[in-house]
Amino acid sequence: MDSFDLIAIAPEIILAFIASDLLLTSAFIKEAKGHLSQDVFHTPKAASFVYYGACLLLVGLGIAFLFRIGDLPYYAMYGLFQSDPVANLLKAASCFALLLSLIYSKQYLIDRGLFRPDFIVLTLFALLGQLILISGSNLLTLYLGLELMALSTYGLVAMRHNSGLSSEAAIKYFVLGALASGFLLYGMSMLYGVTGSLDLIEIFKAVADPRINNLIMAFGLVFIVAGLAFKLGVVPFHMWVPDVYQGAPTAVTLLIAAAPKLAAFALLFRLLVNTLLPLVADWQPMLMILAVLSLAVGNITAIAQTNIKRMLAYSAIAQMGFVLLGMLSVFDDHAFSASMFYAVTYVITTLGTFGLLMALSRKGYDCETLDGLKGLNRKHPWFAFMGLIMMFSLAGIPPTVGFAAKLSVLEALVDANFVALAVIAVIASLIGAFYYLRVVKVMYFDEPVGEHSISGSGFSRGILGLNSIAILVLGIFPAGLMALCLDVMRSTLLGG
Repeated sequence: MDSFDLIAIAPEIILAFIASDLLLTSAFIKEAKGHLSQDVFHTPKAASFVYYGACLLLVGLGIAFLFRIGDLPYYAMYGLFQSDPVANLLKAASCFALLLSLIYSKQYLIDRGLFRPDFIVLTLFALLGQLILISGSNLLTLYLGLELMALSTYGLVAMRHNSGLSSEAAIKYFVLGALASGFLLYGMSMLYGVTGSLDLIEIFKAVADPRINNLIMAFGLVFIVAGLAFKLGVVPFHMWVPDVYQGAPTAVTLLIAAAPKLAAFALLFRLLVNTLLPLVADWQPMLMILAVLSLAVGNITAIAQTNIKRMLAYSAIAQMGFVLLGMLSVFDDHAFSASMFYAVTYVITTLGTFGLLMALSRKGYDCETLDGLKGLNRKHPWFAFMGLIMMFSLAGIPPTVGFAAKLSVLEALVDANFVALAVIAVIASLIGAFYYLRVVKVMYFDEPVGEHSISGSGFSRGILGLNSIAILVLGIFPAGLMALCLDVMRSTLLGG
């Protein structure tokens, strides 16, 4: 390891060191009475120290990655790690997504006794796994990042020990997540067996060789796509998504629904585009089937849901179908950038949606059903308007950024002569608009049921408002972010 390697992985090293240091230091923070707390994980001063330390760390890392977006692609750690514009953009977005998640979640966690140092540190280690995964240029690096992210989120889902629903969700998440990891690892072992290498570049070169054993490669590809489908939560590997979304505390649901989607896109890009592009004729039909099934099942099943978190889970399944559609137009950097633009904007909207649900929750009450939103406009019109913006964006209604994201994917499909898929996607979006507009109808036209109190600090409410405004501004002026996604995709593909 030389200085060049250290500079390349410096953000990840800093994150790992500070996360460990925050957890260790929190155990020695004294209470006002001057003695060590009997339960350091429930010490308010320790939790606040770790919380603000984590927020400062995330701001610094996010800015650092933004400054690195213009760097040329390069490899470090003997080819185990790569830094390129796509990785740096996704890493910056992941850091800021986790920052907003922590800001929105603070009061929610305090009210439920989850505002603890170990909870916050687990989110940092999940982020570390995402960063490693995003920059992985070796099958071992990818798997290491994936498992670090997954194990941390398993712990977060199970953090609410007194809830049977959370425990059930954690067990399902762990078992099915382990199954998905096994599928992925088995597919990777087949790739290694055929190509003799774990390095993505070497595998790419070997796969392009016509003398390769196509039968074993096909089996390995099936297992890899199945593992990716589990991690993305697309049909027919979606069974864990609604149960985990509903069973986990809303703050944890947000942590699962936002930043990890960016890491999942990176894993999809690294394995299918950077590594297995010569096998496009084999994996392209698989993605088509997964995308169409996800759009159909996700949108149709969401109509029957009355639990908002469960509805958003099926919505996420359908949204990931759109991400897969963007990956179909191979040899087209515009299509890949459209898929990345969709993933980034979906995360922005998801942050605002779950942030609003936590703002409407209070101690002893979680806003999780449609009844909790009835008549919201009469008591809190600004929050109802923010909810309208979120639902319009998820539905793809102008002038929100969700419309621009869906349009960019549809344009990529039409340009690649996948007109039938574009028509299916439009029909599925029209079906999905029903349950999004039903939420708007409930907020604006139904009679209020119960109390509508707003929790959280003024700062978190202000950030939530800026989040909503950003969805509108990016919808009216999407060209800047679209151009950025296209530029980083072109730089990465040309550099690679």
